[in-house]
Amino acid sequence: MKLILPFVIACFFTDVAMAQTVDTAAEAELFITMENADLNQFKWKNRPVVVFSDSADNPAFTEQMRLLTQRPAELTDRDVVVITDTDPAAASDLRKKLRPRGFMLVIIGKDGGVKLRKPFPWDVREISRSIDKMPMRQREIREQKDRAIGQ
Repeated sequence: MKLILPFVIACFFTDVAMAQTVDTAAEAELFITMENADLNQFKWKNRPVVVFSDSADNPAFTEQMRLLTQRPAELTDRDVVVITDTDPAAASDLRKKLRPRGFMLVIIGKDGGVKLRKPFPWDVREISRSIDKMPMRQREIREQKDRAIGQ
């Protein structure tokens, strides 16, 4: 009995460490900066959620990032990739196209079209609801249900 207890405890901590590694890797793929992003690479694969700000110290930007990091699994389930742009001086192509003033949250569909703009932070639940109303997302949900029934 004494030999089994340390083994069980070691297994528990190994599983926790593995889960944290997987979560960290998934979160790293979920959040990218504008320098590493080209919207064409996401077309028909992901739904970019772009968070613009004039500074990384902007309270609205800080709040938005806090809200997004609280529930990354819901974003991943909806094929979301979060792109941050906090450098107006860089004048990225997306910044030129969308012309944000200060803080702005933009949801872009898989087709590359702008679906929603918000001048204030949004909770992941609100973002998820907005995405779930999109026709393409509704089709994805139906296909998932059909696959689950067919198995």
